[in-house]
Amino acid sequence: MSRPDISRVPEWYHRYINQVSETDLAEAIRNQTSDFISFLASLPADKIDYRYAEDKWTIKEVLQHIIDAERIFAYRALCFARKDTTPLPGFDENSYAENSKASGRDWNEMLEEFKAVRQSTAILFKSFDSDQLETNGIASGKTVYVLGIGFIIVGHINHHIAVIKEKYL
Repeated sequence: MSRPDISRVPEWYHRYINQVSETDLAEAIRNQTSDFISFLASLPADKIDYRYAEDKWTIKEVLQHIIDAERIFAYRALCFARKDTTPLPGFDENSYAENSKASGRDWNEMLEEFKAVRQSTAILFKSFDSDQLETNGIASGKTVYVLGIGFIIVGHINHHIAVIKEKYL
């Protein structure tokens, strides 16, 4: 498996894909999973509910956003890999965050949820053959393909790790 062809991915996702150093998706998912879980577990307890500005998410809300987005991206990949030609809607990340009720959730349960979602994502992408990984679909009104979605998932987390390090810690 090679890196995705970014010309087959909407431009706003290029920044995520470009944050993935690995050329193999399975390796990228595997490497990131343990590193991200360790990173989350190492965060100071007093930072979990911290927001660096009034209109910004807390770290809990960021993690919930990551979980929600990974589920949505994995669903898109599944639909396209199964040759479902139904155009899929976008999602309003701010509305999801606002309605997630992340602030009332237990941090350790959220970590467990991320682990479960990530394990499911890893198994799903491992199940795809080369034909499925090359399959296109439409999401948010733009064409994207399965392999690209896998790299978007990894790069999306890398993006949020950088934001947390820069703005929250």
